[in-house]
Amino acid sequence: MKVFRDRLGRDWQLSVTVGTIKRVRDLCGVNLYQIIEIGKTGDLDMSLIDRLSGDPVLLVDVLYAVCKPDADARGVSDESFAEGIIGDAIEDAVNALLDEITDFFPEAKRRTLQKALQATRRFADATKKKLEAVLSDPDLDRRLDSALEKLNDSSGNSPGSSESTPSR
Repeated sequence: MKVFRDRLGRDWQLSVTVGTIKRVRDLCGVNLYQIIEIGKTGDLDMSLIDRLSGDPVLLVDVLYAVCKPDADARGVSDESFAEGIIGDAIEDAVNALLDEITDFFPEAKRRTLQKALQATRRFADATKKKLEAVLSDPDLDRRLDSALEKLNDSSGNSPGSSESTPSR
């Protein structure tokens, strides 16, 4: 079982079983068993991971469905659960969920998913490093100020609406 902590300090245990996959499918219309598919040509289809990473509402719905037995026992509604999933808790929850899903599969698919997740995490780490480099650039503030001034100048020089323009 993997665990993540939400921003409200609640720990959530994730356990992916066939029952969990059924519950997520029934409640969210998402088949976690298809988290990664291997095509006939050996291509990896990771579109479900893309869907989940691109839609935080769907992601939190899936997480809630996975945690539903625990949430029900605690009297935590889906809305209350969602209130705790922001910021770093999103990343922690996703990592815990993907690791738990990976552990669910038999060896061959598990190893394939592990490799795919390693590549995804390397990409995410590289992206974070690029963002950190941008943020640590001493020239960043000047460039931001310049961009905002240009935006302000262009919006200040635009013609007014037809209501404020006198008729001829």
